Amino acid sequence: MTQALVPLKDLVRAKTRLAGLLSPSERRALAQAMVEDVLAVLAAHPGIERTTLVSDDPCAYLLAARYGAGHWLESELGCTGLNGVVSRAADRLLAEGAGSVLVLHADLPLLTAADISAVLSAARDGSKLVIGSDRHGVGTNLLCFGGATAPTFSFGENSCERHLAAARARGIPVTVLRSRGIGLDLDEPRDLRALLQNLDGLSRSQTAHFLEQAGLGSRISLALASLEPGESSLDTGEVR
Repeated sequence: MTQALVPLKDLVRAKTRLAGLLSPSERRALAQAMVEDVLAVLAAHPGIERTTLVSDDPCAYLLAARYGAGHWLESELGCTGLNGVVSRAADRLLAEGAGSVLVLHADLPLLTAADISAVLSAARDGSKLVIGSDRHGVGTNLLCFGGATAPTFSFGENSCERHLAAARARGIPVTVLRSRGIGLDLDEPRDLRALLQNLDGLSRSQTAHFLEQAGLGSRISLALASLEPGESSLDTGEVR
């Protein structure tokens, strides 16, 4: 079975690139809403045996418990930086018996059960590396692998290409997936605009509820109107 791993930054310092649109308390609330939506999808999926939230945020333990997930303190893993933390945590899960590991970001508000099913199907029980790219095809929002297909973690600028090239250099079978739910992570104002334009069907999500309260979605839309039009469509597809 597959175990999921969700690294989470300190919610107090979350989403600083949205500071021009949202107050600190709003940014924290948005980050929490998104991670709750991700945890809810994972908790309900029959293909996910267990989810582990890795975070030093004071509320992380309560969030994990709410969705039946485990919680590890990042500070107790003995390393720093996203790549080091994910590598150490993934090794621990595999050593403890996980058949395969699904690593995904905590800020994927459009993620669905169908996205997880597509990833697990492509991963073939960990015999392949699956890379879930961002909506631009540049970043990496998700990785799924087994012990023999575990990547060298390279989250950061142009990470999708780095993960793909490293896997091919090692002869590891790899698939790159693109979907609406995997592709939209929320880092900057244009991502927020794309989210607002793709909220169909998310009426019950924590993220949609947050954006709707007090007319926040309308306020953000007006603030973003002065920006140059950017990509709002979320491409889907698969590259083998």
